[in-house]
Amino acid sequence: MSESGPAREPSSGRPPQYRRPAALFFDPPADQADDEHFFALETLTDPHELMERATELAVAFQAAADRAVEFQATAAAQLADPQRFDRLTAAAVADRAGWTEDYAVKMIAYGRELQRRRP
Repeated sequence: MSESGPAREPSSGRPPQYRRPAALFFDPPADQADDEHFFALETLTDPHELMERATELAVAFQAAADRAVEFQATAAAQLADPQRFDRLTAAAVADRAGWTEDYAVKMIAYGRELQRRRP
């Protein structure tokens, strides 16, 4: 993605040169219809099949959410690592993630525990 704005060059006494935005080589997609399609669940008519498929999706999304939380915790622990020269405080981690400071402290501890468990 190209940046618009002045190009960063050493001061040479010349006015800044502006970059042009990248050209589009395709038309943006047209707006979709207002119908909501959630993994085609609305098309299932058999309640047994609907329950089975919806449960599979719920389990898969929960597993993905749990894994994402582990990655968040690992990142929080890395950002707050005392060996880093640019380490962040728990308050700074909380601010970046949209958490409370207490939750950030818990996530940092959880991330450190995850790091100890991994080979």
